[in-house]
Amino acid sequence: MQVAVIGGGVIGVCTAYYLAEAGHEVVVLERHSNVAEQASFGNAGIIASGDVPTWAAPGMSGKILSMLLQTEAPVKFSPTMSRSFWRWVRLWMRECRLERFRVNKERMQRVVGYSRDVLHELRHQHELDYESTQGYLQLFRDRRELQLAEPALALLADSGTPHRLVDGDGAREIEPALSSQTDLAAALYLPQGESGNCPLFTKQLKVLAQKMGVTFHFNAEVKSLRSSGQRVTLDIDQQSFQADAVVLAAGVDSAALLATLGLRVPLYPVKGYSATAQIRDFDEAPRSALMDEAYKVGIVRMGSRIRIAGTAELGAPLHTLRDASLRTLIKVGNDWFPNAANFHSASFWCGARSMLPDGAPLLGPTPINNVFLNIGHGANGWAMAPGSGRILADLISHRTPDIDLDGLTIERYN
Repeated sequence: MQVAVIGGGVIGVCTAYYLAEAGHEVVVLERHSNVAEQASFGNAGIIASGDVPTWAAPGMSGKILSMLLQTEAPVKFSPTMSRSFWRWVRLWMRECRLERFRVNKERMQRVVGYSRDVLHELRHQHELDYESTQGYLQLFRDRRELQLAEPALALLADSGTPHRLVDGDGAREIEPALSSQTDLAAALYLPQGESGNCPLFTKQLKVLAQKMGVTFHFNAEVKSLRSSGQRVTLDIDQQSFQADAVVLAAGVDSAALLATLGLRVPLYPVKGYSATAQIRDFDEAPRSALMDEAYKVGIVRMGSRIRIAGTAELGAPLHTLRDASLRTLIKVGNDWFPNAANFHSASFWCGARSMLPDGAPLLGPTPINNVFLNIGHGANGWAMAPGSGRILADLISHRTPDIDLDGLTIERYN
């Protein structure tokens, strides 16, 4: 079967790889000049933590409202007249309830856990080196942050995920370079957590996919989709291209393409930031990955560099660097690892992540014949990409996926 994958980020490239492995003829259509040029480029680097982060959590809406006027805040709302914006916010606030949080967390963790196993297979099979580190530490600046995390801690205990709650001294034993000048009430250590360089991995997998026969077309922007019978037509600039099946993995562009087919899902672009700085003192740098829970900012060691990534903006211009968000990243870096790097001279990036209100992705077929989805992974794209790619390949190949897809298909929005 000839399959077109729209999108050359880590999600699309993983999908193409597993489709080729299943014996399909695969073409990847990417509007940029290379793979991993958009959301995958500035990814925080956290692959799997054992406690997948979600914005739709109990107490999160109140926390965000209380921080709206603060200069350094994890979230910024820029209200617009767009109906899609207000629909997304309304649905997101509904998903912050405890009972919904538990359901959504289980769905996300199901994909992340499976994806971690698939990634390990890939790494072993091809001897991949993408600057990976082991271990993940969530930092709680005060007791209130720890209290907000109680539902997630209860789910960790129920799932049997290895974890350890430690005080400030215990956290600094795990990460000796953590500054003693910043208040630290507690930390959650997940020894099975991982991090890695997402763009590096994506480019390595692209090479492997090409050797398997996958064709990549860059600077090719798909304008619309049309389904007729057993074929799908893709309109690209002034040309049209047909395929037996299409996988939509185009991130924030996916909603507009779905609309050309008459399908609407609450997929919304949430802008995120990252800062990448060269390490100047390796003894003062983090060993692995951390998350500042107060600011929802990740800190990851990538070889000789440190990446700090996070914050979320809704309704703001997608490609404009906002000084306040950059200051938040710099603050977090200096608070925890002040001597590791000059964060003021870091390379800064911003980009849009496609997010659904409940946090879980949409995987699998649509009501339109031979059009499939691999979208809505939000900030967890790197953590879910290998597993999501294999799931799509299984479905298109008429094989039963290795995990239950209940709650992960478009049916949950129908």
